[in-house]
Amino acid sequence: MAVLTVRELVERKQKALQLEVLTGDAGLDRTIKVPEVSSPGLVLAGFTARFVPERMHVLGETEIAYVRSLDADVRRRTLEQFMSFDIPCVFVTKGQSVPRDLLRLAKERGVAVMRSKLRTSEFYRRITPYLAEVFAPATTMHASLADVYGVGLLVTGRSGIGKSECVLDLVERGHRLVADDVVHISKRAAGVLIGCATGLSHRYMEIRGVGLVDVSALFGVHSVRQQKRIEVVIELEEWEKAQEVDRTGLDGAKTTILGVELPKVMVPLNPGKNITVIAEVVAMNLLLRYSGVDPAVNFNERLLTKLAEQRELREYLAEDYE
Repeated sequence: MAVLTVRELVERKQKALQLEVLTGDAGLDRTIKVPEVSSPGLVLAGFTARFVPERMHVLGETEIAYVRSLDADVRRRTLEQFMSFDIPCVFVTKGQSVPRDLLRLAKERGVAVMRSKLRTSEFYRRITPYLAEVFAPATTMHASLADVYGVGLLVTGRSGIGKSECVLDLVERGHRLVADDVVHISKRAAGVLIGCATGLSHRYMEIRGVGLVDVSALFGVHSVRQQKRIEVVIELEEWEKAQEVDRTGLDGAKTTILGVELPKVMVPLNPGKNITVIAEVVAMNLLLRYSGVDPAVNFNERLLTKLAEQRELREYLAEDYE
């Protein structure tokens, strides 16, 4: 489970969100537990049954205008009720002035209040993807990831089997490196897996016998990319150890990463096999399937049709007694 404090949020996104901290150091060490921001809504009107205090809360122009419309005593009670919950922090958008009672209560309760110059809708648009990325389920895999014809190929296999060499050959043929050796994978909405390099390893590959190579320096900046959606897994396996291999593609193997099912192609290795070309074919075959063309299914349908025609012919000839 990801851990994010209000202080870390401010340090990382202060410029993008145009944040101004109004309560000093108060509340900056509070932990943000859920990747959601919302308006307090009816809580300001006294209805708290459906209120979710774990969320970060945004006071837009409507909420501030409503609070200011209240009598002083009612405003104080309303804000006291709102601040009585254990909320991580409060944002005020559109550069509005913040009621003094809110700032006083926030400092007393240790809750950070921040003002943004952004409009409320733009504030939501900028902060939501960041929170989704930080709190996304994630893992790391010993693998290499490449962008081949726009398809994210995750190459797996035991250490030293040739994953890096395969991806390096793909890069030499004009494709793009995403990550080598260790791939950080995060799960986004709708079951999308995004892979990227970890730390300083971006752009670098380890080739046994050669050492570290800077791919962007050797092949140009177009040969690398920051991240890529993972769409198919290629597993490299020694020929002797390989289990039963799919010969037609009708019963395609699957693998699961972070609960997301992906197609998997197991490639047995033997001397002289061109793994790079196979990887390109895997990517192009997936693109064909995306466009509604499945070669294995088409071939199977043609074969069944041909068998049916031959069966009809045999039945016809069986009734011919001339």
